[in-house]
Amino acid sequence: MSAPDPTFSHLDATGAARMVDVGHKPLQSRVATAIGELICQPATIDLLRAQALPKGDVLAAARLAGILAAKRTDELIPLCHGLPLDSVAVDFKVHADRVIITATARTTARTGVEMEALVAVTLAGLTLYDMMKAVDKTMVLDAVRVTEKEKK
Repeated sequence: MSAPDPTFSHLDATGAARMVDVGHKPLQSRVATAIGELICQPATIDLLRAQALPKGDVLAAARLAGILAAKRTDELIPLCHGLPLDSVAVDFKVHADRVIITATARTTARTGVEMEALVAVTLAGLTLYDMMKAVDKTMVLDAVRVTEKEKK
């Protein structure tokens, strides 16, 4: 077994996982945006647009789920730092066969906020899936990724 890479910040000298110490870093304004898509049958999108799904306003529920998930990211991902989120926005673009989910998270902190944006997109997508699965068993949550990350 080779020695742990000393440049990999999430491992200690013995190779054990550790939370990175960011205490020495300055507070900075940080923003991250993530995107993903829930691929659906066109008939499912028609029901969504008509607000005729059995579980009600699925976009409103998914937006709230995404925001709540971003706020709880450090409880879900073991080595994530708890961040004081300044804002989280979750938006949807409904297309003929998919819903594009975008989340932007902002903070003033010592570390980035991309995990919060990714968790927001993922949980919003899973909430849509859960609330629409009664009418569509073929849905796929796909292509979740960070599209923007900046600090000032």
